[in-house]
Amino acid sequence: MNDAEPHTEDGGRQPEASPKSALHRYWIDIPLWKRILPALGLAIIVGLAFGEAAVNVKWLGDIFVRLTRMLVAPLVFFSIASGVIALGDPRKLGSLGARTVSLFVLTAGLAATLGLAIALLLQPGVGVAIAGAEPMAIRSSMTLSEQLLGIIPINPVMAIAEGDMLATIFFAILFAVGVLALGARGRPLADTLVLGAEVMMHLVRVVIETAPIGVFGLVAAAVGVGGVGVFMNISLLALGVAGGCVILTVVVQPGIVQALTGLPATKFLRGTVDAMLVAFSTSSSSASLPVEMSVAERNLGIAKPVLSSVLPLGASIARDGTAMYVAMLSIFGAQALGVTLEPLQMALVIAVSTIIALSSPPVPSSALFMMAAVLSVVGIDDAQSAMIVGFILPFDRFLDMMRTVPNVGTNLTNATVVAHWSGDIDREVFHHVPEV
Repeated sequence: MNDAEPHTEDGGRQPEASPKSALHRYWIDIPLWKRILPALGLAIIVGLAFGEAAVNVKWLGDIFVRLTRMLVAPLVFFSIASGVIALGDPRKLGSLGARTVSLFVLTAGLAATLGLAIALLLQPGVGVAIAGAEPMAIRSSMTLSEQLLGIIPINPVMAIAEGDMLATIFFAILFAVGVLALGARGRPLADTLVLGAEVMMHLVRVVIETAPIGVFGLVAAAVGVGGVGVFMNISLLALGVAGGCVILTVVVQPGIVQALTGLPATKFLRGTVDAMLVAFSTSSSSASLPVEMSVAERNLGIAKPVLSSVLPLGASIARDGTAMYVAMLSIFGAQALGVTLEPLQMALVIAVSTIIALSSPPVPSSALFMMAAVLSVVGIDDAQSAMIVGFILPFDRFLDMMRTVPNVGTNLTNATVVAHWSGDIDREVFHHVPEV
């Protein structure tokens, strides 16, 4: 036996690792943004070179659009149902459990409202020319009673099949509550719902692998029809996202801490800087969790019983940046399609953006898929929603880095407030935050 060959402990030869396929080496193993950017550049060149004839490659984008449309309804159902399952027993958080969950819902709602307001102010979607997504008239306005009745589906399966998102969300919540009511007997079905959410997240990752091809088709057609001016509105959208993230992180979240605990906002902001930097660089709330727990104890003086329960929960549902982003994108999409929303429809955007954000799966660009669900509740066709998803996707990686910061910020904000409510915060430690 050749001693140079690898062996197992019992003297046998170890099986050699199978070489990676060409698909892995030249596609899957390359970070998504490194594939999307060249596709974007090539799409711009093709669009400028061939003009309106570039619309002939739009079918490549249409494939991506159809794949996106395929996932939205089941993704929303399983994500929301599994989210309710996860939050089904607030007692796991102690006596403050219900107030803790309510605080996450409240801050997400404030963030969604901010995103909507910024989009209305900047109007980044006005004048956007997305090939294949023509301006449309909103379907007939319904009264409040009709809107409320429409939330309750007569046929839940049909509601999911037709992409009726309010009805789908309502049934998902109700179904999950019914599963929880069964207690231990409902555990297998609860596990199935959680597994279903994981399957949908995996499918999102699979569909995202086709994104560079879809981006090429959609952007080439858009540039061919509207020229490079189509990207001016993306810069306005990016400005809005950046501004919203700064407002949430620097003004709203420290302000909530000071208003509800009496602790100085500047001390809170200084104590959370490390976690914010990790959030921005990793674009991941989960990856930031160890640093969050460290600064919560070391800089904010939060006791372990609180930080060990609230922060892990928040890593799953603290999505203020996502709520703001989804609401902003929804208004962007409505503006791009020439749709003017009424006050009731804007309230729906805020409410559904909040629910969607709290249950958004931790998958890159999943917020875009969920945004299509928000657009559908105000009457925008799912095909046009998916077209907007494909149009924004090339830039989502950079926007994702920004919106992760307020996601982490709200987790630390709410943990600080809960610790104050329960008397589990060392105010002396908080007031002596080390200089950054």
